[in-house]
Amino acid sequence: MMEVLSMRDPAQTTEETTEPYRWRWLILVAMLVAEIMDLLDASIVNVAGPALEDSLQAGPVGLQWVIGGYALTLGAGLVLGGRLGDRYGRRRMFLTGLAAFTATSLLCAIAPSIETLIAFRLLQGAAAAMLLPQGLALLRENFSGPELTKVFAIFGPVLGLGGIIGPVLGGFLIEGDFFGLGWRPVFLVNLPIGIAALAVAAKFVPKKPGDRTVRVDMTGAALVVASCALLVLPLNQGQEDGWPLWTWLCMTASVIGFALFALQQRRTAAAGSEPLVTPGLLRKPAFTVGLGGIALFFGGLIGTQLVLTLFLQIGQHFTAGEAGLGNLPLAVGTAIGGAVSGAFLADKIGRKVLQIGPLVQLVGAAVLWFELDNLTDGSFSVWDIAPGVALAGVGAGMVIAALFSFILAAVDDDEIGSASGVLSAVQAIGGSAGVAIFGSVFFAQAETGDSTSGFHRALIVQACLLVVFFAITFLLPKKGRPDDEQHGITTDPATDADADAKQHLAM
Repeated sequence: MMEVLSMRDPAQTTEETTEPYRWRWLILVAMLVAEIMDLLDASIVNVAGPALEDSLQAGPVGLQWVIGGYALTLGAGLVLGGRLGDRYGRRRMFLTGLAAFTATSLLCAIAPSIETLIAFRLLQGAAAAMLLPQGLALLRENFSGPELTKVFAIFGPVLGLGGIIGPVLGGFLIEGDFFGLGWRPVFLVNLPIGIAALAVAAKFVPKKPGDRTVRVDMTGAALVVASCALLVLPLNQGQEDGWPLWTWLCMTASVIGFALFALQQRRTAAAGSEPLVTPGLLRKPAFTVGLGGIALFFGGLIGTQLVLTLFLQIGQHFTAGEAGLGNLPLAVGTAIGGAVSGAFLADKIGRKVLQIGPLVQLVGAAVLWFELDNLTDGSFSVWDIAPGVALAGVGAGMVIAALFSFILAAVDDDEIGSASGVLSAVQAIGGSAGVAIFGSVFFAQAETGDSTSGFHRALIVQACLLVVFFAITFLLPKKGRPDDEQHGITTDPATDADADAKQHLAM
């Protein structure tokens, strides 16, 4: 059963009926716009390094915080954002998060210093953490059956496109220097998009009250935020400060903090309260191993994407627009790998697709290493490294398309929502850590004028992460969870109701 709104006023709820909500496809539009805004902001600033250095005197550490800080607060707050939606209503939290995201985009655009820009990026990530978990739940409430399957079929390609166009659009906006604003339009572009999405969502997303009996575990949320900060802070600052004692103490405290979080979640559940994370998940070896795999893989992927862009701009003096276009071989390769894996390969060979993918990435990294060794001074073209970059992208796409389904296959049906939220959070935090680690590795060499050696060292780090990830894949289930089950699509009414209540967005 689904609540349907009056045709006279789409924002007012009426009695329950089996008729589908008239304006449901506009809800999908609003959700897609919000998701694309997030994907753009996660990657659009990758090409802004030299512009930020000229405008705000941003050094390597400042740039790493601008890029990785957003992912840090997003990842730290995702699961909490889902619980807030359960308690206060998903429509309310979606609108609040969207308004906050748009407002913080404006604050980022007018930031007078690198310190204030970093602070506003952290706030922007927190706003995204309120916004994003509501999307899939709202779609589940307003679509069902074959229509819901079509919705997810639309979601994938559109979100993939959003990730691809981020650096390209960022380069275009920065190089265009519209109205003499330099890098600031990469954030200002969110204003008209966000305002339009807010207007559509406010009018057409139906009102449905939250469940005030849901308890929000603020202690657990605080432990997650503190542990994430204690991890990323030393990774960002360590290289510049010479890895003093406090950096190692912080990382040790981060590990202790995550362990305390797991213990606190179990105690919260045992006391009859509602934890942020279903405790049973943390007792499943395949799932906990999968969390490590997610962190390693996306840390390496996001980190090398950043290094590629920095190499093009700092090492080869590409403009922002040229560097954005220089990311296209990676994007095309990733799209091809994802299409091959998602269309038939994962179904045919199962878990082996997660083992072939990193091997293809390693071959791509080896080809790229050879290409870097054979560069000729003064005649560099992105085509000189395109084969290695594209091949690495194919391997990455094979893993991306299948990784979540194999990890989710290790959890029970009633844990899918919580598991998806945790995986999404770890993905974002892993990306933030990857920005810090790979940025530090690259800048340690690039500051001496040897950006090629910086890229080489980044490839060594990625190879190490891929080898560990490859070993981890043998501990994952042999078959993935079907796409429809990942999204809570089912014919069992009891399970369907539970999925409505618990499903969070898996990005």
